[in-house]
Amino acid sequence: MNEIIQPLSQKNALIIADDWHYSGQYAFYDMTADPEDYQEIINPVLRRDAYYEFLDHQQKLLGFFVIEPIDGNKGTYEIGLGLAPSLTGHGLGKNFLGHIISYAITHFSVKKIILDVAEFNVRAQRLYRKAGFKQSRKHEQETNNSTYTFIEMTKDF
Repeated sequence: MNEIIQPLSQKNALIIADDWHYSGQYAFYDMTADPEDYQEIINPVLRRDAYYEFLDHQQKLLGFFVIEPIDGNKGTYEIGLGLAPSLTGHGLGKNFLGHIISYAITHFSVKKIILDVAEFNVRAQRLYRKAGFKQSRKHEQETNNSTYTFIEMTKDF
């Protein structure tokens, strides 16, 4: 496969924000479910240079990720990611996550990656464990107009 990772375009940011709708409990990840997340992804100033799009060789949007240093750029980065709703649950996560990790290691001074996943999302937790991430803590976080339990998972490089 010849996937392409590049800065998130405004066109694709709007597709993710307005058109991506997940089914069932995964609707939690719809950008429209959280006004703050929605504003961040649609506004280039708020998005900064932290968001990237993941495209196939025909320029079709497959997913996106955001990567940000959390320790003053000393090597610990938090990554958030999303696969297109039509592609979830089909075994594509391993390849998607692998490309993101490779990109992060190649383009940033990564020593540790942190992934924060909603407690109910056991599918993502399983994928992250298979990729070598370990649970580091459980915490409450305000999002989507409520408070939810999240699992923080980390991996050293």
